[in-house]
Amino acid sequence: MKKHLFFLFLFFIHFSLYANIQLPGILSSGMVLQQKATTKLWGWATPGEKVKISTSWDNKTIETVADGNANWKVDIQVPQAGGPYSIVFEGENKIVLENVMIGEVWICSGQSNMEWSYNLGIKSVKSEFEQLNKLNIRLFNVPKRTSETPQNNINSSWAVCDSTALKVFSVVGYYFGKQLNQDLNVAIGLINSNWGGTPAEVWTPDSLVESNTLLKDAAAKNEPTAWWPVTPGYAYNAMIAPIVNYNIAGAIWYQGESNKNTSASYTELINTMIGAWRKAWNAELPFYYVQIAPFKYEKYNVGALLREAQSKNLSTPKTGMVVVSDLVNDTLNIHPSNKKDVGIRLANLALADTYKLKKTDYKSPVFKSFTVDKSNIIIEFDYAETGLTIKGKDPKEIFIADENKVFYPAQVKIKGNKLFVSSKQLKSPKAVRYQFSNAGIGNLFSHAGLPVAPFRTDNWEVDTSKVK
Repeated sequence: MKKHLFFLFLFFIHFSLYANIQLPGILSSGMVLQQKATTKLWGWATPGEKVKISTSWDNKTIETVADGNANWKVDIQVPQAGGPYSIVFEGENKIVLENVMIGEVWICSGQSNMEWSYNLGIKSVKSEFEQLNKLNIRLFNVPKRTSETPQNNINSSWAVCDSTALKVFSVVGYYFGKQLNQDLNVAIGLINSNWGGTPAEVWTPDSLVESNTLLKDAAAKNEPTAWWPVTPGYAYNAMIAPIVNYNIAGAIWYQGESNKNTSASYTELINTMIGAWRKAWNAELPFYYVQIAPFKYEKYNVGALLREAQSKNLSTPKTGMVVVSDLVNDTLNIHPSNKKDVGIRLANLALADTYKLKKTDYKSPVFKSFTVDKSNIIIEFDYAETGLTIKGKDPKEIFIADENKVFYPAQVKIKGNKLFVSSKQLKSPKAVRYQFSNAGIGNLFSHAGLPVAPFRTDNWEVDTSKVK
């Protein structure tokens, strides 16, 4: 009899382990759901188990049944921003998610300059700690993990943005979210999914890299390290794929330094990655990114070529680029300390282009076209409607060359939003380069105070040999 009761006890333990509803980590108390959207809720239960979901904002109940693979998923309608609300899941067990807000959700991704936090050295964000209770921001940290195949869960949960949570969160992401919270007056959910040192290939599905000869050859040049993955798809599978069911408004991205030696493929790589993310979320997500900062790399011009590749990504719809050359005070430090203005500039892109708030001069001027008029090269820009200015007496980091391809410091005149570039040493100029080097910092700005993006008018071969 005792033996019979023992096995019956084991049966009930076994049943209880597999009968309970389970939720992925991204669905937890304190989360922010994307407002005014159809959103998925999903999880696991015993095959055939009935699952009931009730939402407090409309007091409606939805029922579904776990399939033969123990999965269940429902679509719910999320109203406009508000909260806090609760969501109740009932089956053989009951789960109640409390303190659920509805607002705007963004993912913050990339490598170390996006990852950099208070604990990693950005101590200036400490000044924010006392005012965090005035903000409505929630944070979700994705642990560093890799996988050969796409995963369906992340072992983490949402947290209210207090000083403890912020110490391990992206400072760029925080200032981005703070600006959105203040200007939109809705709850902001930020998903922190980044890993210092990672090349963009690891954030892109491996099948897309392996099937593209250009991308595959470039990925093969990423040397393995003891600190971060370099295998295509490994971070995507473990740190992006598990959350693609979770509705988001868009993505901000700060990455590129680890792809500096394969800049020829970078534009296509990032466009491929953006396309993969948009397909996974089934939405044309806005994608706002940061151009890498000036830094003294070991090879000539590799930084300039990578920035050029990043500028070309602007031709992809619903993208925007933040230029940060003016925020660097040490070109020997690959992690510039001013993360606040980076986050605010990213937020201004989102506020203007995604949320359609009336803003002007929120984009850095970028090279559009040029014409040669005798001894002058006349350069026109996009996003320079209110004109250009030089900070200081003389222009810096702007050079001009003739057919001999020897570049000389240039004289510059500004007329509205056009640059007239010349040199007394050249009668028939052919090309202009501005801030086209690894660590050069120019002083051309829009009247709104945003730096002009680095550019060149030529397509001549560029020296990338080792710095002597």
